Amino acid sequence: MTTPPHPPNRPPAPDAAVQAALDVLATGPFATLQDLGRPGLAHIGVGRSGAADRASFALANRLLANPEDAAGIEATLGGLAVRALRPLLVAVTGAPCPVSVDDTPVAFNAPVEVPTGAVLRLGRPTSGLRTYLAVRGGLAVRPVLGSRATDVLSGLGPDPLSPGTALPVGPPPAAHPRVDLAPVPGPPAGGLTLQVVPGPRADWFTPAALATLLESEWEVSAQSDRVGMRLTGPELERVPDKGELPSEGMVAGALQVPPSGRPVLFLADHPVTGGYPVIAVVTRADVDRAAQARPGQRLRFATTVGPAHDAHRPRTP
Repeated sequence: MTTPPHPPNRPPAPDAAVQAALDVLATGPFATLQDLGRPGLAHIGVGRSGAADRASFALANRLLANPEDAAGIEATLGGLAVRALRPLLVAVTGAPCPVSVDDTPVAFNAPVEVPTGAVLRLGRPTSGLRTYLAVRGGLAVRPVLGSRATDVLSGLGPDPLSPGTALPVGPPPAAHPRVDLAPVPGPPAGGLTLQVVPGPRADWFTPAALATLLESEWEVSAQSDRVGMRLTGPELERVPDKGELPSEGMVAGALQVPPSGRPVLFLADHPVTGGYPVIAVVTRADVDRAAQARPGQRLRFATTVGPAHDAHRPRTP
């Protein structure tokens, strides 16, 4: 997978009156701080960013009775190791992986106590791509434009994590955890079907292209990251003589089609504008599921809108 360029690493600045409580020992392939992002700033050129799989991220915070926007760690393909500098209560969700505290296996999708000096490690996920580590009290680095999320496209927020980073943890919330275990199924290891609705520029494509989108199997390319997922498969043909499209607003889930004819599915750190037509948009819930797809995994698109689906099929005499 690719990682966009990022400024040289700098330790995240803590909020006032909080001390380091977590030492990063190893990050695996890629790990960042995330929360629910920066909504409402697209008009000044700032994307939302935030956790790529927001449902899994929210579950981790709910297990700890944290506010839903408390910052945590998003780890890609496991390999994260952190040492507790004081007693902590944590939860691990998302792509299921072996979790241990001082080499003793502990529960997934559940609150877990980590004593002072103990090391928590995440193994490689058995399915899915992104695993979330939340800490009761939240990671209290200084927010940038109201968010502690790392945006790898714009460079806003703290740098991607590196060994030696010390992370502060905020005070625990007044509420107490009430759930011992959340039996949530993990992402599928095999084929994935994502629900879509017709995009704002569906009319820039031939009826055959729209049918191809829904009837073909696509493969997630290794050229994928938090910005977008490049897909390999058949070419989606545009209607002739449409010309060039002026840049327009983009959203997470947009299936933008560049001149190659192979779609790109925009994820959490997508650009706020784009100049290629959007043939369809993946539904909000299924953007979370898409964020867990690994390179090489195959997926399909489907629509629950019967008439639109029928309209995408070529008509026979």
